[in-house]
Amino acid sequence: MSDPIRWGILGASKFAREQMGPAIHAADHAVLAALATRSPEKAAPFQAIAPAIRLHQTYEDLLADPGIDAVYIPLPNHLHVEWAKKALRAGKHVLVEKPLAMKAEEFDEVIALRDKTGLLAAEAYMIVHHPQWQRARQLVGEGAIGRLIHVEGVFTYNNAQDVTNIRNDAGKGGGGIPDIGVYTYGATRFVTGQEPDEITHADITWENGVDVIARVSARFPSFSAHWVNSMRMYPLQDMTFHGDSGILRLTAPFNPQVFGEARIDLMQGGKTLSERFPAANHYKLQVEAFGRSLAEGAEYPCPLEFSRGTQAMIDKVFQAAG
Repeated sequence: MSDPIRWGILGASKFAREQMGPAIHAADHAVLAALATRSPEKAAPFQAIAPAIRLHQTYEDLLADPGIDAVYIPLPNHLHVEWAKKALRAGKHVLVEKPLAMKAEEFDEVIALRDKTGLLAAEAYMIVHHPQWQRARQLVGEGAIGRLIHVEGVFTYNNAQDVTNIRNDAGKGGGGIPDIGVYTYGATRFVTGQEPDEITHADITWENGVDVIARVSARFPSFSAHWVNSMRMYPLQDMTFHGDSGILRLTAPFNPQVFGEARIDLMQGGKTLSERFPAANHYKLQVEAFGRSLAEGAEYPCPLEFSRGTQAMIDKVFQAAG
């Protein structure tokens, strides 16, 4: 492997402080080299794990830093496309928090700029890097549950009291579906390799212009699916793939180690076989996969085209809901 990838982060968001900053620092062949923030208080946690990190006062200053190879962008959703394009034009590889865009067609300029520059640009859709999801796709693909008939997905939490949270702000691209619907919908697409033929039901509860509860059903070419996503319900995460001869269930599919242990339960013939993944950190694995793509030319597991497909599905959900 060549020299480590030197990473910069645009903004000291809570998620960057608690998850992605430490993941970049811990990842093989990666260096947390720079951070753009005007807040010494917000910079302090990054300096605690990476004392040599360079601090920039503006995002533009970080993009102009010749000592940065790749940029992680955890800004509010409505700023993702703008700064992804600025980073690519500055000659930096880009990893952007999901959702990269608020409409599927907004991906197209970023994809075109990626292709023009020859740089790697990707959405930070970390779950596809986790071995539990790679194993789930393998098992379903091999027919471990027979013919897949139905998928059920739930991802909920309650942030009703956190009124300043950007997820509750329509002007900043908030809403439950952009935040967590990407996981239930995208995970279904990742495991099955199929796209929905039709959104058959979309019952959405709105507050102040953002979706807070969404009950959505869809018909795929060879199976049906139903998902519940909410920012107003008690926390729950569960994904179930139900076939004609078995059931595959993921118990902590989206926030393993935080929500619970990453585990796959395969139910066949009256028996349950479980596989556990207690140590895997999908944020760290994501950074390492990004680095392998840059250093070795390895295919990146989650190209922008895949992420665009999930956004296209989200667009259809909102259209179906009227």
